[in-house]
Amino acid sequence: MANNNNIYVIGVGMIRFAKLPGRTMKSMTGESVENALKDCNLEKGDLEAAWFSNSGWGQSEYQHCIRGQVALSANGIDKIPMTNVENACAGGSTAFHNAWLSVKAGVYNVALAVGTEKMYFDKPPVVRSGGIPGMGAMSGFISGTDVEETLKMMNQFKKQLAEGEKKPEKEENKEGEPKKKKDHSIFMDFYALGARAHMKAYGTTQRQLAAIAAKNHNNSTMNPLAQYTFPQTIEQVMEDYVVSYPLTRAMCAPTGDGSAAAILCSEQYLKDNPSLRDRAILIRASILQSGARQRFNQIEIASSAAYKMAGLGPEDIDVSEVHDATAFGELHAVEALGFCPVGQGGPFAESGATDLDGKVAVNPSGGLLARGHPIGASGVAQMYELITQLRGEAGERQVKNAKRALAHNGGGDLGPTAAALCIHIFEKN
Repeated sequence: MANNNNIYVIGVGMIRFAKLPGRTMKSMTGESVENALKDCNLEKGDLEAAWFSNSGWGQSEYQHCIRGQVALSANGIDKIPMTNVENACAGGSTAFHNAWLSVKAGVYNVALAVGTEKMYFDKPPVVRSGGIPGMGAMSGFISGTDVEETLKMMNQFKKQLAEGEKKPEKEENKEGEPKKKKDHSIFMDFYALGARAHMKAYGTTQRQLAAIAAKNHNNSTMNPLAQYTFPQTIEQVMEDYVVSYPLTRAMCAPTGDGSAAAILCSEQYLKDNPSLRDRAILIRASILQSGARQRFNQIEIASSAAYKMAGLGPEDIDVSEVHDATAFGELHAVEALGFCPVGQGGPFAESGATDLDGKVAVNPSGGLLARGHPIGASGVAQMYELITQLRGEAGERQVKNAKRALAHNGGGDLGPTAAALCIHIFEKN
């Protein structure tokens, strides 16, 4: 059995996130894994186990049950133990957590975590399964909630509208014409509710949310693997159409395709392969937590456990990737992770404290808002960015003197909390 007191990330790889209708799940998975293997100069045969994250392959192309075995064996990786992970938007970081856990337990010396998602096709998928009548593509998002309860809630909203108990807000553009409403994930409505409550309680402004979105979009211009690589001003973010007030389109993460992979190893493996030591990054903490139907301080509790495991505090973190499915998602996470006091997330961001040269750089990759959010891949993409930052290899978006990093990734919804939540802390070796 190996000595597994310390576990390291030795290889990371990803492809550019984008709308990739011509790509397949197999080809995207193969490319990201190959990139991770090249990153640490390993061969496919060196991998001892794999965890594969995906959320939508079953619904889009009827590939249920053995997704990882199908995607990886098509790329010459087979025979080893493989575990399929489906944990909504936290699937990638959940796969990473379980790879870490297996190496920590001494079962394996080298493990792979990979997440791949495909949401765009050059032609309609051959089979669509499990859709909710009348919901179209939104069915996939609703499946990350308690579907029975969500449909009840949506039907109640429809009933209220029909009875005139709740009138939709009239939104107009600069010319005074009604803005067009577009279909969006129900999660955007959940985030909007949280944002409005925060604005009421603490005086947070829509402009402060726009500052977060503009910062992430501008960071993405320096990330060649980001889905969006165009700059945004605060004014441009605010002038975009409203998805669910106060959130404009530029404050909400896009859907897309992509894949990301990470390779983890034990302390003993590093001793046996000293050439890997210089670029290996230590995993100081790995926490996976499920949500609840009662409200509790979920991120605070999970991050406190991570800080305790790492022997660190929020003041020790130099760079962070947080789950910014919306700009408010980042604001809430920054407060809950302890980077600033609760209620001060808006002024904190507006002051530049979360910029690349700020107190703690947040989402230097562009985050979900601009790097993109292929659901099953997003958690591992966070690892890719943070490992790259701690190695000092992030180019124009490099955070100076980055020594410690934190990843926060949430998935699904149980009402008051995320259904799944992962916190990881890394340190430069």
